[in-house]
Amino acid sequence: MRSMTNSHAVTRVRRRELCSMVVLIALGIAGCTTPGYPPAPVTAATPDYTYVIGPLDTVNIIVWRNPELSMSVPVRPDGKITSPLVEDLQALGKDSTALARDYEKALSKYIRDPVVTVIVTAFAGPYSQQIRVIGEAAKPQLLPYPQKLTVIDVMIAVGGLTDLAAGNKANILRTAQGSKFYRVRLKDLVKGGDISANVDVKSGDILIIPQSWF
Repeated sequence: MRSMTNSHAVTRVRRRELCSMVVLIALGIAGCTTPGYPPAPVTAATPDYTYVIGPLDTVNIIVWRNPELSMSVPVRPDGKITSPLVEDLQALGKDSTALARDYEKALSKYIRDPVVTVIVTAFAGPYSQQIRVIGEAAKPQLLPYPQKLTVIDVMIAVGGLTDLAAGNKANILRTAQGSKFYRVRLKDLVKGGDISANVDVKSGDILIIPQSWF
């Protein structure tokens, strides 16, 4: 009789353990599902967007009537440029026109009334304006942001989705709107060819592609 009682007790313990495991698994699955974020707006481009210079960009400096001072220079990781007569001039966060005016001011110590044009020829952009793609993309990476960039452009740049991607559970974290989340249907777009799933991205966006568990 005592043996049967012990057997029933063990069975109850095992049932409780099994129930606990089921609850934990259910919670885990719930934690992996995408919350009810709103769909990403189709349009997000800002009409007055102006590209600003970032580290590792390359700028072409043209000094009118002074070809010996005209050259192409890289923007250093600290955001500054260095050239003859002008050392450690801050370029980070400026557009090409603002940098040209600052360059003219620096050159005015050496030549009279300099006229400078700055052209950005290689683009990386400041980190705050780059597009980040993380998770189950074929090639997760940072991308410079050009005006009117769309999700399909981003997917082409990163080589599409991996076989493990839960593409329709992907989200955009929009830092320009206080880290607001939007959902995007990458599987429908990339693998189903549903162009209605294509939406604009915005400078500073983070595209998060989760892994499918099933």
